[in-house]
Amino acid sequence: MLLFFTLGLLVHFVFFASIFDIYFTSPLVHGMTPHFTPLPPPARRLVLFVADGLRADALYELDENGNSRAPFIRNIIMHEGSWGISHTRVPTESRPGHVALIAGFYEDVSAVAKGWKENPVEFDSLFNESKYTWSWGSPDILPMFAKGASGDHVYTHSYDAKKEDFGAHDATKLDSWVFDNVKVRAIEWLMKMHIFT
Repeated sequence: MLLFFTLGLLVHFVFFASIFDIYFTSPLVHGMTPHFTPLPPPARRLVLFVADGLRADALYELDENGNSRAPFIRNIIMHEGSWGISHTRVPTESRPGHVALIAGFYEDVSAVAKGWKENPVEFDSLFNESKYTWSWGSPDILPMFAKGASGDHVYTHSYDAKKEDFGAHDATKLDSWVFDNVKVRAIEWLMKMHIFT
């Protein structure tokens, strides 16, 4: 009886260990040769808005009068811009979703062991491949994209992590913070590039 118990325990331990071996390995392959396309880019600039937590059906749904609930965004989707829907994977946290959108892969699950504070594997992103990047947002997401950037072209502006609950009393505080930063940083950049003096 002790033999069966020991054997059963060993089998369960092997199954349990296999989960970590399969799911806690990096999805990235290093040492590959970069390839470039001879085609021109589809646009000169990319403006990426991420509405974290916004469900696509809520954006496309029409109200009782047949009007869009977000007419400005719907007009851009229908007539001017390109758009897409991001599908989540476990874990459904903001950070892995942003890595998928901006870097093109699902974040290494072993990052959970570091409390999602940093990615245990270096990776390239759209921000690093751009001429300039300005980003505003969460202090637990943006620094990871600036960390691996080469040169001085990725500018991140985060709010104080201690004041992260913007919606507790007045949800317009986040809007004000973003727009104030955008105005100040845009003027600083224009002056730096000698476009506006």
